[in-house]
Amino acid sequence: MPELRLCSIVLACALFGTQSLEALNLHGQASPGSQEQTNRADTPRSPNMAPDKPQAIPSTHTPESPKSPKDEAWQTLETACEGNKVTDRASATLVLGLLHNDARARNLAEKALSDPKAEVRSAGAAALGEMGSRKSIPKLKKAMSDKDPSVALAAAHALHRMHDRSSYEVFYEVLTRQRKGRRGLVASQMSTLSDPKKMAQLGFEEGIGFVPFAGIGWRAVKEVRKDDSSPVRAASARVLAEDPDPTITKVLADQAGDKSWIVRAAALEALAKRGDPTALDTAELYIMDEKDIVRYTAAAATLRLVAIREARLSAKPRTR
Repeated sequence: MPELRLCSIVLACALFGTQSLEALNLHGQASPGSQEQTNRADTPRSPNMAPDKPQAIPSTHTPESPKSPKDEAWQTLETACEGNKVTDRASATLVLGLLHNDARARNLAEKALSDPKAEVRSAGAAALGEMGSRKSIPKLKKAMSDKDPSVALAAAHALHRMHDRSSYEVFYEVLTRQRKGRRGLVASQMSTLSDPKKMAQLGFEEGIGFVPFAGIGWRAVKEVRKDDSSPVRAASARVLAEDPDPTITKVLADQAGDKSWIVRAAALEALAKRGDPTALDTAELYIMDEKDIVRYTAAAATLRLVAIREARLSAKPRTR
């Protein structure tokens, strides 16, 4: 029997090499995997042959191509505009106004006009006005009849920026709290115009799209109360300065006697800008106003209207 085991060892050496001795178990058999390792170790190798490299496992996953910055930007905006958070929809919609002559941006802003939340609708109107989208004028005119006054104001401001005269109807109602003729937009829809607190909110919400204090100075910002609707009414007065309707001069003259000094100052400023000398008596009247800013505005308005009247008189042909 010893002779038989010795013959087996010699045969194994001949077949697998001397290293196979260590791979043999007590029964003279190779351990699992040792035969394959020994064959690789004893395989004749050319001097220029590269060392063995692990084989790469083929991947079944195809990586996506990287997105361009433009694609990333649009995905960011569209995801926010269509998201569930109202603040995200409003904020993302409002910045669309930076994109002029862009149909994709215009469509997103127009879609916002039908959003269930007023702040998003206001943002959509403001964005369309900022981008100057004249193709959106019919939709903005419809938005002026929105049940929420902040949306109607935003739409009116957008139309005013594009020199559409229909916008003046809303500002007339905001300033006078009355309907112009038989056409009512804001006042006929809601009672908000008679609620000072609700109206005051319009002056501090970004959806309106304009700064009520632009022509009055920062002093108005400091003194105005949070339950005061005068900033919005003052802003409306300033816009009406450009209304070509000749009856607006009398409306502004009446508002120059408002109890709010902010409205008085804005109405006098608007009268000066309209350049109608028939408002000269009103301007002169408020040079003695108790509020300094109103007095200063009245004085400047008086000087401007006097100059306009004199220029017109001198331009008339002299008759013999």
